[in-house]
Amino acid sequence: MTPAVLPIEQAAGWSCARASSCAEAVRQWCNGYRRADGDNDGIPCENVCRSLAEVRRIRGQIGC
Repeated sequence: MTPAVLPIEQAAGWSCARASSCAEAVRQWCNGYRRADGDNDGIPCENVCRSLAEVRRIRGQIGC
């Protein structure tokens, strides 16, 4: 089951510690949670996203 993307108001209370997968982290990042990529390396929530290739694949799948 894929978690829904939160509206921006709810995403404000979201954090990478809550991410259960890289896909969830990428969805939140694409939806406005810019703090997910604090070091600006293109990889959000590095606790669940391990590589730029993984992030790019997910972004392609979700159209972000």
